[in-house]
Amino acid sequence: MARLGIALVSVAIAAAAGVGVWHFQRDAGGAAPAPRPKPAIPVTAVEARRADVPLVLSGLGVIQPLNVVTVRSRVDGEVVELAYEEGREVKEGDLLVQIDPRPYKAALDQAKAKQAQDEAQFSNAERDLARSRQLAQSNFASRQQVDSQAAEVARLKALIEADRAAVEAAQIELDYTTIRAPMRGRAGFRLVDKGNLVRSSDATGIVTLSQTDPITAVFTLPERDFPDVSAALRRGRVEAVASSPDGRQLGRGELSVLNSQIDQTTGTFKAKATFANADGALWPGQSVSVTASVGALENVVTIPDDALQRGPQGAFAFVVKDDGSAERRPITVSLQAGGLAVVTRGLVTGERVVAAGASRVAEGARLDVSEAPRAEAPAAANGAPKTGAP
Repeated sequence: MARLGIALVSVAIAAAAGVGVWHFQRDAGGAAPAPRPKPAIPVTAVEARRADVPLVLSGLGVIQPLNVVTVRSRVDGEVVELAYEEGREVKEGDLLVQIDPRPYKAALDQAKAKQAQDEAQFSNAERDLARSRQLAQSNFASRQQVDSQAAEVARLKALIEADRAAVEAAQIELDYTTIRAPMRGRAGFRLVDKGNLVRSSDATGIVTLSQTDPITAVFTLPERDFPDVSAALRRGRVEAVASSPDGRQLGRGELSVLNSQIDQTTGTFKAKATFANADGALWPGQSVSVTASVGALENVVTIPDDALQRGPQGAFAFVVKDDGSAERRPITVSLQAGGLAVVTRGLVTGERVVAAGASRVAEGARLDVSEAPRAEAPAAANGAPKTGAP
């Protein structure tokens, strides 16, 4: 029992000593150190500036020939000559196809012979009429005989007119056997071969000619852009640029036609641009992106696209405050073009916004700011697309 008492006393002494040591360490300043301030986040900033920003619209389109003609035969016959080469340019009036002309030449000769025969009869009838009138004056011919002879002359005269029409029709049929290019254009694949029999009722035709110089692009724009495009056309020439899907510029031209109706199903309208295509960079059926410069926004507040951030509540930018901290500022953007965003609300000229490094920035964060070189406003001809406000 004495041993148990001694053990309890030892434990109590040890506990009291531990408590004393803890209080001593607390009183001696052994509290946990204060947290260190977070390091400044390195960012690049740029000032919001005023500039003139071109209003450039962009739409997807398809290249179409200025004119397309499917050459068909207007007579029946055998193809005896093909004078064009597939894929080659032909001039207006160039020989394309020769159809066997012999049946039509024979029909023309027959019509001419019939005309000559009727003209001979007409001449003889005119002489008979003259003699009948002379005899009638001496009462050697009756009035009825003279009238009958005059009617015969009139009949033959009308017959000669019909013969002339028949000769002209036969000549036209003969001319149709020689098929020439109705316009300048590029010949497509050959649809018939030499020796084939063609008919005027054939729907496929003989060859298709496509005019590719100049050439057109039909593209689609949103309905909201129609007032801008229409106003620009009324002011004068509207420049257009055609580019390939990978961004390569293929041709420069001008906007030429707006479609007469807006498609209410899709909320879009079609426009047509015309391009000089001497180098053949644009080809019928090719998919392109067409941009059209329709004006400019003057003296507007702009920031680089990199400074524009988007979140669940809309667009915003991180503004660098005077004390070097970040402020998350909601903004309203009306246009993005050529690497710039046009800000209509939320920023004033001269305020600095974070252009690089914003992914690590939060509201109130300390910033280590370096200045970025400011890009100039895009030129109107650079093909920068227009995008709407977020």
